[in-house]
Amino acid sequence: MSISSLSHIMEFFRFGDKELSADDKKALVEEVLLMTLARATSADCNIDPVEVEVAQSVIKDATGSDVSAQDIRIAAISDLYKEATIEKYLSKIRSKIDLADRQLVVNSLAQLIRIDGKVNPFEIDFYNSVVNSLGLTPAELAGLCQDPIRR
Repeated sequence: MSISSLSHIMEFFRFGDKELSADDKKALVEEVLLMTLARATSADCNIDPVEVEVAQSVIKDATGSDVSAQDIRIAAISDLYKEATIEKYLSKIRSKIDLADRQLVVNSLAQLIRIDGKVNPFEIDFYNSVVNSLGLTPAELAGLCQDPIRR
């Protein structure tokens, strides 16, 4: 995936109410993951090369897509954030992606934040804002899902 392929983000802001195809939904999840992890690399105002490498690895493991370090750095400081904050973007798209995809984003974010062995207040604030923006409950965040009631 290349940063130039972030067309789904801008398209979503323009045509947010349209129904997404399976391919569009997959691409949107990949873009959400890229934008969230990229933004997290700069949450503490310092883009650490280790964090960029982990973001690349996490995205590759989660989606199968290769993302360059340059694309992550560009996404971290992208002009897209002038259009809307990451929190506004995540709040808007949360109804378009599945619970499992939202959990994937926050679990990937937690993995990235912990990679350097220290977690600072800026990273905690960013993590909490992503969780809130994605509308995850504590139970959903913990991976607890309701089983259907059996009779």
